[in-house]
Amino acid sequence: MLNLDARIETFALRKHFTISRGTKTETIVVVATVNDGDVAGRGECGPNARYDETPESVVADILSMAPAFQAGMTRDALQDAMPPGAARNAIDCALWDYEARSTGVPAWSRAGLPELKPAVTAFTLSADGAAAMSREAAANAERPLLKLKLTGEDDLARVRAVRAAAPDVRLIVDANEAWDGETYQALVPALEVLGVELIEQPFPAGGDAALATLARPIPVCADEAFRDRTSLAGLRGKYDLVNIKLDKTGGLTEALAASAAARANGFGVMVGCMVGTSLAMAPAMLVAQQADFVDLDGPLLLTRDRTLGLDVDGSTLTLPASGLWG
Repeated sequence: MLNLDARIETFALRKHFTISRGTKTETIVVVATVNDGDVAGRGECGPNARYDETPESVVADILSMAPAFQAGMTRDALQDAMPPGAARNAIDCALWDYEARSTGVPAWSRAGLPELKPAVTAFTLSADGAAAMSREAAANAERPLLKLKLTGEDDLARVRAVRAAAPDVRLIVDANEAWDGETYQALVPALEVLGVELIEQPFPAGGDAALATLARPIPVCADEAFRDRTSLAGLRGKYDLVNIKLDKTGGLTEALAASAAARANGFGVMVGCMVGTSLAMAPAMLVAQQADFVDLDGPLLLTRDRTLGLDVDGSTLTLPASGLWG
């Protein structure tokens, strides 16, 4: 029998964080805890308004499962008992953590993976004016990979300014559904010249049919258009990679299965995150082991992380051997 609880926590951001849908100065996360009275496991999720989630609704969804866990529900049964989303993610990751702590077998081993290697993450530059993004790029020019948030207006000026300020850095861009076909066709040739390696979700999910007919000299990655394995069939011919986020898949269990299924269907894999703490990034580190692109920079954007967090060396992340998760 396991007890299940949840709480809301708030973490301030180092700088304002802007994407095409809005700006925030703090991130609100929900932490689920499962315990048997002796051993406890934790999982963190980031509620997303795009999926009609609020911190309060996610806490309510988590707590609604408490009777089922007191009655003996397992992690496998959880996958059918809840839909994919932030609430299931927090519980699923808490269960992985609990299983590791109660058995002494690390989560990576239980997942059938070799011992985890460090992962190099992209570092995200919030959407801003070209001059401001140029300054941010110059301040982070030693990082190996920058991800630029774009908005559909003045995007080429932004990318040119960043490239001038950081001529040697690798670049990927994320439009967060802000482009249309005309914008795509106008920007892609110039972005190719500027060395952009990946375009993330240029068109609105559900309004991306044109990608099947447009040239993709720069690989295109599905984010909002991808949720879990059930999304893959509708993405063929339009996208080259999928962005796996545990808050979308509903936890590590489905994320690992989705990663394997994506590769089996010819897609590359990016592992991403909502803005959260190291507790949210830790289980995603398992998915990162076989990802083509890693974007787990959430803790790097906070004024403070958890007391025991990921080991961070520039843009290189390492999961501590014990204490944090799994």
